[in-house]
Amino acid sequence: MSVPEEEGARPPLAQRWPRASKFLLSGCAATVAELATFPLDLTKTRLQMQGEAALARLGESVRHPAPYRGMVLTALGIIQEEGFLKLWQGVTPAIYRHVVYSGGRMVTYEHLREVVFGKSEDKHYPLWKSVIGGMMAGVIGQFLANPTDLVKVQMQMEGKRKLEGKPLRFRGVHHAFAKILAEGGIRGLWAGWVPNIQRAALVNMGDLTTYDTVKHYLVLNTSLEENIMTHGLSSLCSGLVASILGTPADVIKSRIMNQPRDRQGKGLLYKSSTDCLIQAVQGEGFLSLYKGFLPSWLRMTPWSLVFWLTYEKIREMSGVSPF
Repeated sequence: MSVPEEEGARPPLAQRWPRASKFLLSGCAATVAELATFPLDLTKTRLQMQGEAALARLGESVRHPAPYRGMVLTALGIIQEEGFLKLWQGVTPAIYRHVVYSGGRMVTYEHLREVVFGKSEDKHYPLWKSVIGGMMAGVIGQFLANPTDLVKVQMQMEGKRKLEGKPLRFRGVHHAFAKILAEGGIRGLWAGWVPNIQRAALVNMGDLTTYDTVKHYLVLNTSLEENIMTHGLSSLCSGLVASILGTPADVIKSRIMNQPRDRQGKGLLYKSSTDCLIQAVQGEGFLSLYKGFLPSWLRMTPWSLVFWLTYEKIREMSGVSPF
């Protein structure tokens, strides 16, 4: 007796492997967003490193004064001094990082939302649950992705080192991983992980929490439906909140990751993220924590927009329910 076609057909891959599918889909969306907005991330990192007061102990600020050029002039300076394509220097580890980071955070957040915390009968998800879920998702995703983030930050500074007459540290992405591993061991790949996950917790509290809350509020309480307009408005809000919450921790993270280290992999400038925070505020003022905010916001907003629109669309195309 033949089996009916409906009974014999296997369910779609997204239904058989829901978490793996969501991980891959979010990684694809993050790759598109990263390629589109990476020059702003590079500009932001360069701005965050300028005028680093702690470098005075090594004489770096004396030999290489910081050109405070602002976002636009910094980007133009990179193009003129290093070449247009250098705006994407470090994009490969950045993509590696976002595949792991975005996949980890999205799967974690949805698992917490659907299984651990759960929604109410009217599909309402309380804000406090979303805040906790967003922070936990950011911590887990960023901890997994820390080695790739470390390589990305250090490679973004290679062009600046070349202009200053310093020898380049890495020949490429894989050489960077190998060198960091050889010099600092496995622990060296997680240098700066504490400020990194602090930043990720704040950014995801702003990004995931804001997007999820705004989107479902619009769907449940206004005439807007589950469509590109709703996704766009929600992502614009999430990008702004994430930038405001995450920039100070991002500055600290970037400086700790880029600081020179001894043979044991110990940082020569900062003992901890708190020490870096104190030195930055004492030496450069409180607003130094918001260095690079404009490119960070201008990057985070389109990144969030591209990511969420792409993610929601490929979920729909793959037969996965909306986020």
